[in-house]
Amino acid sequence: MSDTLKIRPVDGTWVVRAGGAVIGESNNVLELIEGDFAPVLYFPRQDIAMAFLDANANTFQCPYKGRAQFYNIIAKSGPIPDAAWSYEDPSKDVEKIRDHLAFYTSKVTVEEV
Repeated sequence: MSDTLKIRPVDGTWVVRAGGAVIGESNNVLELIEGDFAPVLYFPRQDIAMAFLDANANTFQCPYKGRAQFYNIIAKSGPIPDAAWSYEDPSKDVEKIRDHLAFYTSKVTVEEV
């Protein structure tokens, strides 16, 4: 793994709330640390209510992790655009985040319970 990327399991139970609804809860969250950026939590896809997420056309190519696919969250109060992302086919350095989703904490609430 690149010296700038580190992935580790996070203790505790974590939830994702969007538009007043809990859309996921997990005790199998991974933390990805990339250089000087703030750590990012990745939730196993199996612990997220995927019916609330809708893949959109937006992507981003990261030189270290691969291509990110963005998702809108369909909340009762209306769509929350580009609220989550996933590396569907991550680079081998971050293979552990395959089948995981990360969320913009400026758009949803991510917290330990």
